[in-house]
Amino acid sequence: MRQSARTRVCMKGEIMCLAIPAKVTEKADDGLATVDILGVKRGISLDLTPQAQVGDYVLVHAGFAIEVIDEATAQETIDLIREFPDLIDEDMSVASSGTDEPVRSPMMALAAELADAGVTSVR
Repeated sequence: MRQSARTRVCMKGEIMCLAIPAKVTEKADDGLATVDILGVKRGISLDLTPQAQVGDYVLVHAGFAIEVIDEATAQETIDLIREFPDLIDEDMSVASSGTDEPVRSPMMALAAELADAGVTSVR
């Protein structure tokens, strides 16, 4: 696990929510902004991070930028997020194994690693 990855995580049972790093590409005067999230443009609110400027990276959760982060942290987290499809494929393989034994899926292992790394929870 990358100890310096600053991903915000909310865990309840087996559900995990993440705040995703995004680059601010446009900023309006009304507290709204356009960001690039993994190549997708999306409108968000900067009400919680009014200091964010065009070119900054922010963590986005539920349509709100919740923290301004540095580019290195953003890239490290994006790299981690890009590993998710492989982990989901492994989860599907585990789910179809037909065993009745409790299995710790790769996604749950990732969630545990993030928690062990001291990742801050967002509620």
